[in-house]
Amino acid sequence: MSLTSMTGRGVAAAAGRLARVEVELSSVNRKQLDVDVGLPRCLASFAAPVQQRVQSRLARGRVTGEIRATWTEAAQASGVRVDLGLARAAVEALRAAAKKLDLPDDLQASDLLALPGLVTLERSARDLETLWPLVRQALDAALAKLQAMRKKEGAALGRDLRARLATLRKLAREIAARAPGVAATYRANLLARIAAALPGSDLAADERLLKEVALFADKADVAEELVRLDSHFRQAEDLLKQGGVVGRALDFLVQEMGREINTVGSKANDAEIARRVVAAKAELERFREQVQNVE
Repeated sequence: MSLTSMTGRGVAAAAGRLARVEVELSSVNRKQLDVDVGLPRCLASFAAPVQQRVQSRLARGRVTGEIRATWTEAAQASGVRVDLGLARAAVEALRAAAKKLDLPDDLQASDLLALPGLVTLERSARDLETLWPLVRQALDAALAKLQAMRKKEGAALGRDLRARLATLRKLAREIAARAPGVAATYRANLLARIAAALPGSDLAADERLLKEVALFADKADVAEELVRLDSHFRQAEDLLKQGGVVGRALDFLVQEMGREINTVGSKANDAEIARRVVAAKAELERFREQVQNVE
């Protein structure tokens, strides 16, 4: 199973004797699943089943969209509804504006027809019931296209994440190869500084020097951090192979990788290791940014 991105778009339509239904959906990354699909007033009763249908297909992401219905001549209106509250508010606002601008109050009832949503045609419950199969058909088709785009994006994400993980592994191997020699380098540098300060002295076997070097070696030892880092790498590789809904698990591993890399940087007192730690942090940040898009 491949990875799935949380970014996608799907548009579809379905037509029947009574109406044509159009559905447009889009999604972006979000920690949880957040669905906000707008419906016209006449389809408001479908809000719950539409929500459930989207939730049954997707696990994460912010999904927004709109469902539109265009009625055919075969659909008969059962009544007309006028939003009196909207009309009253519009009249009061327009008259107040006309007064402030010193304009004549020539407002007529026909002028209110231009207000969106003022007049709506009521549809019979029977017509609405027969419309649900069309809504479901268009919604399923839009969801299928949305999912196809998310999977295509997910495949690209997977390739990029594997490449970045390989880079992180390479940097960790270079750190592991360099780490054992850090204490020896420290000892040699310490002896050189002592020899420069005290010419002719022989402190190579001095107990205090050996103790100092041993203490440094213990503080600079990053073997445990590298073992844990390797474990995180293997778990991330397994999740990338597994695919599916793995974004949260990958995000957790990124945090753990960052913790180990930071510890390596603070413990290993070595310029070459520090350079690789900086590179690893930068690569891990790019890895993290990509993981944010994985479902």
